[in-house]
Amino acid sequence: MEYFDVVDEYGEPTGEVVERTIAHRDGIRHRTSHVWIVRMRDGRPQILLQKRCAQKDSYPGCYDISSAGHIPAGDEYVGSALRELREELGVEAEGSQLIPCGMRTSGSDHVFHGKEFHDRQISKVFILWLDREEDAFSPQPEEIESVRWMDFEECQEAVRHKTIPNCIYPEELDMIEPFLHPEKKD
Repeated sequence: MEYFDVVDEYGEPTGEVVERTIAHRDGIRHRTSHVWIVRMRDGRPQILLQKRCAQKDSYPGCYDISSAGHIPAGDEYVGSALRELREELGVEAEGSQLIPCGMRTSGSDHVFHGKEFHDRQISKVFILWLDREEDAFSPQPEEIESVRWMDFEECQEAVRHKTIPNCIYPEELDMIEPFLHPEKKD
């Protein structure tokens, strides 16, 4: 079983712990870490998307963040982000390579595989600059069907207009965009 810290509206643990399925059944707020893997190609940023496998308990077959995961009870954002990169994609990284882009609160209510799913997350969002080809990643088969690079602007448009199956929040893409062009930041 997987347990999460219950957190307040700022992402601070309350001291309570809840099992994963109960958190999603009852919509109990918990933490996640999100890592967007990015690279430059021909002067344009590209973003790595993962395609969730069909057996996932939520958003099966949808394109998603490069690497994301729930934070187990007692763990923290960076350590969890590094573990998810390693487990999901076979990427070894150091905490110093993760560029923090901010925090984001989200909530959604859906039905997957005939079960209600109420997700309430506080996510710390990072980018990781990593230039490698798709076949150099080692996607975890029970989690990820495939990975693909996409031009960032093309991804923004596809998410906004729902032209690809995805579970990406457009606001999160907006959040990381300034970090993709460091020369433009004030």
